[in-house]
Amino acid sequence: MSMHNPPHPGTFISGIYLEPNNVSGRELAQALGVSASTLSRVLNGSSRVSPEMALRLSVALGRSPESWLAMQDAHDLWVARQHVDLKTVGRLQLAAA
Repeated sequence: MSMHNPPHPGTFISGIYLEPNNVSGRELAQALGVSASTLSRVLNGSSRVSPEMALRLSVALGRSPESWLAMQDAHDLWVARQHVDLKTVGRLQLAAA
């Protein structure tokens, strides 16, 4: 079952980790070992959580790297479903493997 409008990981990070704990993006960026601008792009949703960022987030915030990537994939898939027209896509008939 797909989630309705799953949050971008950046929104999740801000709402669950940063704001309630009064931690700034700069503080998290420093803990992650990335530039503040790199993290800012993730937090505002203009950049994806990459595998490298997922590894860093896993150490700094917890959760597995796979969970960070799954959250990003769920968000990306939901966005794609809003914009991709599949009516013109046909099914290829393949021999059973």
